[in-house]
Amino acid sequence: MIVKSVTIQGPGQVAVLDVADPVLPDAAGAIVEVEATAICGSDLHFYDGDLPLFPVAVGHEAIGTVVEVGDDIQRFAVGDRVLVASVAGCGACRGCATGDPIACLGGAKVFGSGELGGAQSDLLAVPAADFQLLAIPDGVSDEAALLLTDNLATGWAGARRAGVQPGDTVVVWGLGAVGQCAVRSALAQGAERVLAFDPVAGRRDLAVAAGAIALAGDPVTAVLEATQGLGADSVIDAVANDQTLDAAFAAVRSSGTISVIGIHGLDPYPLGILMGVFRSITLRMTTAPVQSTWAELVPLVQSGRLDAAGIFTHTFPLAEAGAAYAAVAARSADCLKVLLAP
Repeated sequence: MIVKSVTIQGPGQVAVLDVADPVLPDAAGAIVEVEATAICGSDLHFYDGDLPLFPVAVGHEAIGTVVEVGDDIQRFAVGDRVLVASVAGCGACRGCATGDPIACLGGAKVFGSGELGGAQSDLLAVPAADFQLLAIPDGVSDEAALLLTDNLATGWAGARRAGVQPGDTVVVWGLGAVGQCAVRSALAQGAERVLAFDPVAGRRDLAVAAGAIALAGDPVTAVLEATQGLGADSVIDAVANDQTLDAAFAAVRSSGTISVIGIHGLDPYPLGILMGVFRSITLRMTTAPVQSTWAELVPLVQSGRLDAAGIFTHTFPLAEAGAAYAAVAARSADCLKVLLAP
């Protein structure tokens, strides 16, 4: 078959190229025929030129059907419908034994980053497939399965890393797909209030529909007013530029926690260590430990206690990836997340 793959050639330059068929990475690997993939906010960092690593075959969110397996595969067979974790580990070390690919002793790798193939393709080679794949569970829609590959896992991990406790006031900066998942995750983990901010009003409205309280005007001032000047118990930063990080430090209470799940640029951030120490601020940063989140997330999604609906707003054919990227990059109220259909 002719295999198509989306490649970012430079800032704002998207090409859908004919590429060679992927081959099994090893006896523990598999080939997945991609049925649905998605554009993540972190893919936009390539498109916008923040991560100038060109050309790069992009995409790290995919569901599909296994079409080839290596001899060492134990858990999957040809014909299985699966979702693919966005972050890969070797699956055999003591770090991966925790379910966290970030702890892989051989180093975690992300699909579509130049280290592994891009998931915005017809076919995807998956190493250590017994560790990377999950059979799509009963009662989980294809859109929810795609969110379980990354965005929902990231939002969930961001709330966990924020140390959300029952009764807490939590702030979420940035209400793209990951931020929306963080809002829902913080509420599911017991937050009494989630204060949410995004400059796009329609995105604030979606967070409100999920149970958040929208912040208007200057968001730091609004947080301090809502907390009688104390600040929030935790801030989840799903943007992670210098401005939102500054706002996180200004809005969190003394002894509070900042959980960074957004993707910062390559330039260093000037961290105010003195005030962070003086106020006993905990700063945590994470790439989602995707596989380790599934045991908690799948039952919540199946039962409806964690609603995964409404995140995807548009579907484009893979061949129209250029138009899809332009739509997402506009960061409008109506286009939150795009599904690409090979």
